Amino acid sequence: MELSGKRLVVTGGAGFVGSHLCERLVADNEVVAVDDFSNGERDWLPDGVEVVEGDLTDPDVAAAAITEDVDGVFHFAANKDAAADDIEQYRFNNRLTETVLDRMDAVGVDKIAFTSSSTVYGEAPRPTPEDYAPLEPISIYGASKLGEESLLSVYANSHDFTAWVYRFANIVGPRLQLGAVIPDFVDKLEDDPESLTILGDGRQEKSYLHVDDCVDAMCHVVEHATDDFNVYNLGTRTTTSVTTIADIVSDEMGLDPDYEYTGGDRGWVGDVPRMRLSIEKLSALGWGPEGSSDDAVRRATRELLDG
Repeated sequence: MELSGKRLVVTGGAGFVGSHLCERLVADNEVVAVDDFSNGERDWLPDGVEVVEGDLTDPDVAAAAITEDVDGVFHFAANKDAAADDIEQYRFNNRLTETVLDRMDAVGVDKIAFTSSSTVYGEAPRPTPEDYAPLEPISIYGASKLGEESLLSVYANSHDFTAWVYRFANIVGPRLQLGAVIPDFVDKLEDDPESLTILGDGRQEKSYLHVDDCVDAMCHVVEHATDDFNVYNLGTRTTTSVTTIADIVSDEMGLDPDYEYTGGDRGWVGDVPRMRLSIEKLSALGWGPEGSSDDAVRRATRELLDG
């Protein structure tokens, strides 16, 4: 689908990734952002974006946003707490997607892009390709994303939808909020420049992608992938450890703190300590990241400190 001259709905449009996508799309399209502002900020939305405020588990909110003249939906709305250990997160995220798909089907809107996560793979061999199986998530968040992917697969295969599913690495950049490792480290070091407590053993190692590259990749996939059901990993070919992130953040803040580790090989229940996605499928489609995971972390740290 060409992303020009369209009317597009972005659910979770005021959130971290959603607001950056809205900035990209609004120059050439009519954009409707749907958000209850639990994870985002209204002032992150650029001028020219229509706003529908509300909880998308309410069919009336979905009906207000997804009308017959909509060309496609970018579905980013979710309870995004990857450390949550509550089955209600699974139920809530799947209700969101059920409501969106039901409304789309009712009014004949048949194109949807969806933000999934690398957590659907669980603790898989690395680099992990899109066709790796079996998918065995170890967190409620990962299970919720896999359930939502399954719903999209049904609509793509049985309701004539086109679906694009993005399995994200860790996305970093401006507007990244507390709960993510970079802003958490900055917050801790501003409070105590002499020491930094690090969850786990510091050897947890994952891929990091800057949000600008993430938006580029998402748009590229929608414009170039033409199957009914399209699944793409979005990440880098490199990884970085939690201790290296601490080193980068400390360096950018001009500090040399002592590190204190909480022990164990993972940060929280359900955390996958090591993750690297294969991006060969994305590369074959004609897109690849310009920088490494370390580059993304350093850029995001500088942007957070400058912001």
